Amino acid sequence: MLRSVERLLNANGFSTKGHSSAEAFLANADLTRLGCLVLDIQLGGISGVELWQHLKQSGVDLPVIFITALEDETLEQAAIDAGCVAYLRKPFPAKSLITAVNTALDILPSS
Repeated sequence: MLRSVERLLNANGFSTKGHSSAEAFLANADLTRLGCLVLDIQLGGISGVELWQHLKQSGVDLPVIFITALEDETLEQAAIDAGCVAYLRKPFPAKSLITAVNTALDILPSS
């Protein structure tokens, strides 16, 4: 899924950097170069939701798009209430992700 998402976004003009886990992201990501995050809810180790909460508590406020195979309406509503840009259930149409990323980049604060 990681490679598919990266290929889709790259093919549509977005620069991406995928990470195999939340821990790998935290160890290697350059947070100053990010426009938004596309996070899978269910990761090995730290979940996508936990990663997002950790970043927010650390003062990193990036738009986030969640993707998941889970059918959990409570989790979906909690993510939406917390301010995620989109919550996409797999399999989702490619256009849904592209639209969500464009929306996320449009809501970034001006520098």
